[in-house]
Amino acid sequence: MFAAEHRVQGPPAGGGAAASSAPSPSQNRLLAALTTADLEPLLPHITLTGLALGTVLYESGSEMDDMYFPISGVVSLLYVLADGHSTELAVVGNDGCVGIALVLGGQTTPSRAVVQIAGYAYRVRSSAILAEFRKGGRTARVLLRYIQALITQMVQTAVCNRHHTVEQQLCRWLLLSLDRVPSDTISMTQELISNMLGVRRSGVTEAARKLQAAGVIEYSRGQITVSDRAKLAAHACECYAVVKKETDRLDPSMLP
Repeated sequence: MFAAEHRVQGPPAGGGAAASSAPSPSQNRLLAALTTADLEPLLPHITLTGLALGTVLYESGSEMDDMYFPISGVVSLLYVLADGHSTELAVVGNDGCVGIALVLGGQTTPSRAVVQIAGYAYRVRSSAILAEFRKGGRTARVLLRYIQALITQMVQTAVCNRHHTVEQQLCRWLLLSLDRVPSDTISMTQELISNMLGVRRSGVTEAARKLQAAGVIEYSRGQITVSDRAKLAAHACECYAVVKKETDRLDPSMLP
């Protein structure tokens, strides 16, 4: 039924996995919340695309022509300073989409979108999304709900980065990432994590060492495996719970 399932561009690389079953829009929560009638106008404009680790989907200030709806893998939204240092603003996985600024009237954004965990996404031409959004129907309501959830995540990330320890930030980041991938293992070096969190690599190394000693994670050669998710949640600050609660409350599948 979904024609774009057969138009695949670029297999993922870098330790991520494809969707656990045959690709389907239902593997992205936003697309899953749309009816068949809502999806129909989008079908000619959709391509299943591989998300390779480290791929930049758009740069700060560059025009965006497409929106990406991940079905596996995770994309980081980063703010990059003039000196090259960066801090993660939010993570996007099968809960949402990348390029949401397009529906708000902006052709550019000051953030960079980079693939943090490899996988797949449905790439949709922005003109097609905008046409449906402007109708003010279910597509618009689904996207507006996601915008509110994304704003919550960005605000809570700013609070977390300012007030909580590197260990707590790492736990929050791991939990948010695990919510968006069908695995307990993430391929990510400590250097990349330090760039995401905007902290020194030594701080990430020490935080990872403490979590490993506590039996929370196992870390080896760029592979982080969460051994005990309950313990991981216990080591995290309240920021993860705030984001999780709001994301669940705004789940577009709850729309009538």
